[in-house]
Amino acid sequence: MSPNGSDRSPRRTMRRKLPQALALGLVIATATGCSANDLPRLGLPTPVTKEGPMVLQMWQGSWIAALVVGALMWGLIIWSVIFHRRSRSKVEIPAQTRYNVPIEALYTAVPLVIVSVLFYFVARDESRLTSTSAKPQHYVNVVGFQWSWAFNYENTEKPDPANTDAAYDVGTPALPPTLYLPINESVEFRLTSRDVIHDFWPVNFLMKMDVVPGVVNKFQVTPTAFGTFRGKCAELCGVDHSRMLFNVKVVTHDEYEQHLKELQAKGQTGAVPSGITTMGSEK
Repeated sequence: MSPNGSDRSPRRTMRRKLPQALALGLVIATATGCSANDLPRLGLPTPVTKEGPMVLQMWQGSWIAALVVGALMWGLIIWSVIFHRRSRSKVEIPAQTRYNVPIEALYTAVPLVIVSVLFYFVARDESRLTSTSAKPQHYVNVVGFQWSWAFNYENTEKPDPANTDAAYDVGTPALPPTLYLPINESVEFRLTSRDVIHDFWPVNFLMKMDVVPGVVNKFQVTPTAFGTFRGKCAELCGVDHSRMLFNVKVVTHDEYEQHLKELQAKGQTGAVPSGITTMGSEK
């Protein structure tokens, strides 16, 4: 009996309120929305390609799954602390569940189900993001080198000498290059390296891929937002790795074509088949 005459002690009231508070916290954490636009981005930048929201939704889904599992585990821990403490049960050692086959099977099956579901969604989205079966509207051969980038526009890793539309641009650590792309038009990146392993990462594309010597990696994107966005190398490639930067500028189709003409007017016609003739660190 409590001092005010009620048989409801503050401790008993707290025990009743705790599950309600945990449930409310779980709802607030997970019911903030159902789409990439409704949920917070949880540290990821705003996607600016048609493929970007797929990555964002996978990221958000992983966080929701982690929150649900975390809330369940914390709930079980708190429940055990409150309802199985020795002062309440007067039992020195609570009932043990060793050799309980159904419970041990459950302990094994639940993690397997969680991992299998996450693996399914990761494999499904990865196959979509790396698919290059569709014919793109543009090709760009991205050449990584220590320590900058070259962009061979309208050329693959095997440049066509008869291609009159092609042009190239080359950067240095002191003067990072800018990659121009037309909005709402698909582009396939063909990634090659002339020295060590790099990693091509246009940050707001939510997509990056290794640039490996002797290997041609590729992926396709379709930019959907105007603007200038940051890019960098995401693979430690040498002493000036931190200076291996570039920009991505999404423009109209006419501005893209004009940029290629300006490069050609400067003598940067065709492509640089094997990267560039001098190392970027020499300038």
